[in-house]
Amino acid sequence: MVRIWLLAALLVLDAAFPLAARGEKPGAGEEKHDEATIKLSDRQVDAGKFAVSEVQGGMLSKRIAVPGSIVPSGDHIARVAVRLLGTVAELRKRLGDAVQAGEVVAVIESREVADAKSEYLAARLVFDLQQTLFTRSTRLFEGKVLSETISCGRVPPLKTPASKSRSPAKNCSRSASPPNKLKRCRNNTVETLRRQELRAPIAGRVAERRVELGSLVGREGQESELFVIVNLSVVWADLAVSPSDLATMHEGQQITIAAGTGGEPSPATIMFVSPLLDKDTRAARVVASVDNAALKWRPGSFITAEIPTDEAPAAIVVPKTALQSLKSDTVVFVRTADGFEARKVSIGRQDARLAEVTSGLVAGEHIASANTFILKADLGKAEVERDD
Repeated sequence: MVRIWLLAALLVLDAAFPLAARGEKPGAGEEKHDEATIKLSDRQVDAGKFAVSEVQGGMLSKRIAVPGSIVPSGDHIARVAVRLLGTVAELRKRLGDAVQAGEVVAVIESREVADAKSEYLAARLVFDLQQTLFTRSTRLFEGKVLSETISCGRVPPLKTPASKSRSPAKNCSRSASPPNKLKRCRNNTVETLRRQELRAPIAGRVAERRVELGSLVGREGQESELFVIVNLSVVWADLAVSPSDLATMHEGQQITIAAGTGGEPSPATIMFVSPLLDKDTRAARVVASVDNAALKWRPGSFITAEIPTDEAPAAIVVPKTALQSLKSDTVVFVRTADGFEARKVSIGRQDARLAEVTSGLVAGEHIASANTFILKADLGKAEVERDD
């Protein structure tokens, strides 16, 4: 009975205190496993921002670095302007406000707008009256109530509003009032006829507001643009490329851009390669389109673009940020159920960002590709504690 109790006590002691904690040396296989493993919970992995990514193949390429800057996309910038003399009566948007396409952003009061609407409505009224008389005479003639001669003599020539008065049509086009809106304003007051709504041509944000309430606009020498609206969901990377590198570039080519040397890269697509050189810098302008749905890039930011010039496939590639040196070996940190495992790998070809792995990894495994120096430091700390 005593022997059974002693055996149970030894088993409990062995489970509660590892061999290394009691001063005993583990086997060679156990020591290798402990040194190469870092135990972390899922929460700790997420907090460490290790950018765990799947191991897969890729392209190794030689790249050239090109300076540039972020500018608004020419397809996503619009100006709200007036083409007639008036006074700003309302400003419904402030600097930085979000707007939708077709939303009213300002209202101006203009005598020219009132005159144009009044002339249009008068011409429309005459047209409607002529249309009514023509329809009535046609019915009477078809019913043989009136003769053709009498019917034709009683109906005045049918004229459209445009043929009745060309000036209202011209003025209405300048005021940019929709025809259906002009039809609805027959019962409006004179004050309402003077008001003209200005709408946003695109969705975006107000980047500039150039007038104040009561400002006179439209006159020669006065401001004609009220707002500048920018949609930053797509921006352009404006690059200056040396003539010697133009031969390796073409429209539709995929490149990457980053803010400085250590920034997170973003993909971009070359959409324009200028056939002309700048007379001062002797560089060619190259424009790349950048998806900016997360609003990461702001116009005016300086960037560096990496443009691939010569590409070669590789079965397994990893970011260089995933590699660390450990006891003269190159290792990567492979994600396991308990945390990470430092695994020795052999490196082949390399480019500026990626390295080919010839042994030590298989496709489909997951590795840490950022902040790996933290994991290396944890391994070193554990080793020092074991030595002590």
